[in-house]
Amino acid sequence: MAPFSTPDSMPESKISDRDLINRLWAGHTEALAILYDRYASLVYTLALRMLSNPAEAEDLTQEVFVNFWQRRQYDPDRGSVGSYLTTYTRSRALDRLRVSSGRANILQRFQRITAASSRSATPFDHASQQEDQQQLRAALAQIPDTERQVLEIAYFQGLSQSQISEKLGIPLGTVKSRSRQGLLRLRDLLRRHQA
Repeated sequence: MAPFSTPDSMPESKISDRDLINRLWAGHTEALAILYDRYASLVYTLALRMLSNPAEAEDLTQEVFVNFWQRRQYDPDRGSVGSYLTTYTRSRALDRLRVSSGRANILQRFQRITAASSRSATPFDHASQQEDQQQLRAALAQIPDTERQVLEIAYFQGLSQSQISEKLGIPLGTVKSRSRQGLLRLRDLLRRHQA
């Protein structure tokens, strides 16, 4: 493979996005750096606006570009790189917001169960707590073991996703994926039971 280079007469800013994409798909990862320089600010700004958290926005920006490179789903005939990255960033940010909202709701439910068991409960509170615990146990039993393991470690041991990654010896992306899928399944199961 020939090294990636731009002629002296053509600065990087003059290379079209389409040419960069073609070079990237041909294995010239330097093209990704140029695309990153062009669009990272756009992606980060949108991610920050949606997530309201600089660290999450940085993480999402990295994720967007890694996925852009690895998945190769972008089709230049269907729109500009900027439009694709904006749409993809928005979609991933919404996924994160849904997961964090689901995580917050589940955490509140866990806290209610724990708080109810730690105070002197009336017979009604005790019955309600037992019902919540049974629903939660039943829902957890219905999700895959790998997802349940990540959720249980996160919520019962209080470990962060990176700590779970270290503890289980699996990549951080896998932990995030299992956590997201597990929370979505758990939320759906709990909603179905309440309906």
